[in-house]
Amino acid sequence: MSDAIVTLTEATFDEVVSGSSEPVVVDFWAEWCGPCKMIAPILDEIATEKEGDAVIAKLNVDENPSIAQRFGVMSIPTMLVFRDGEVDKRVVGAKGKAQLVEELGL
Repeated sequence: MSDAIVTLTEATFDEVVSGSSEPVVVDFWAEWCGPCKMIAPILDEIATEKEGDAVIAKLNVDENPSIAQRFGVMSIPTMLVFRDGEVDKRVVGAKGKAQLVEELGL
């Protein structure tokens, strides 16, 4: 995982999401999820390219189930884009880089 990606927990989630002036993309994932592993290198690339313009973060749903539940994340990978602390977009499933960047609005 790239240094440009922020790892979130239940303790840090609200502070990072609400405290950012840039859009925050949160990737809800789990270690056992094949499609999550497929998009991980793509998110690394996006995080490096968009550094300073967007925050790319990951939240392990097995370790932080209450956050996933709070946002109604039923399947993974799910990526939520937060702007000003509010959910702006929801993208579900593994996609190629170009489609992911477009759907996330980055």
